[in-house]
Amino acid sequence: MKKLMGRRASLGALAGLAAAPLVASKASAKPAAPMPPVTIYHLEGRRSERLVWLMEELGLPYDLKFKRGDLAGSMALIREFSPVVPMAPTVKYGDQILVESGAIIELILNRHAPGRLQPKLDSRDYPAYLMWMHFAEGSLAARLFSDYRAWMAQPPKQRSRLVDSEAVVQFAEDFLAKHPWFGGPAFSGADIMMMFPLNAATGLNLVEVSQFPNVAAWKAKIEARPAYQRMLAKARPDGMIGGLPRLPQHAPSGPRQTPAPQN
Repeated sequence: MKKLMGRRASLGALAGLAAAPLVASKASAKPAAPMPPVTIYHLEGRRSERLVWLMEELGLPYDLKFKRGDLAGSMALIREFSPVVPMAPTVKYGDQILVESGAIIELILNRHAPGRLQPKLDSRDYPAYLMWMHFAEGSLAARLFSDYRAWMAQPPKQRSRLVDSEAVVQFAEDFLAKHPWFGGPAFSGADIMMMFPLNAATGLNLVEVSQFPNVAAWKAKIEARPAYQRMLAKARPDGMIGGLPRLPQHAPSGPRQTPAPQN
């Protein structure tokens, strides 16, 4: 009898261990937190449209503040609300003031849309997704606008020997040759982040658009998304206003010149 009871106890313990991962899995699936009031302070055609697009993709409520067709007036609204660092986007999130579109996207996805618009944390796609979330501003936009300022001052006659605009766009082009989206197999927040700088790269004539067919195909898919179209209607109702002028020419494509050997 004691042996039978001991065997039953052992089987019960094993059953408990087998069930434990299931219980833990359910417990770890956190529900979406309630969304506080969100107000997006916006400049037409600028990075703040990322957040309008995100909220449209998720179907989450938000208020949008800007003066239509008046970039100076829209900036005055931002300065009045946040005078220390007036920039677009500036977001009122509950009673907090937030800047940096990438950080705000991650906050909203992780807190208010778990499991949406980003790969699972333990998936193979997550590292690349996170890289592109940060590459968009940290490497791509930073390089593009640095080159833009330099090239407006003096049009280039050859490619830089360092990482240049062509190189950072080529990095994206090569990734899209193997993946349909910057998050892997599905559209994600990384695509929202990458659209602005890749539009700038070709729109400002920083790179030759014909060299990047994968980027062009990806853009066409983005522009067909209903949420992207809704964003344009709300955040850019009159099209692009006050845009930077295109470069008269960009750096020649192809291999970089190597430094001449020193004697």
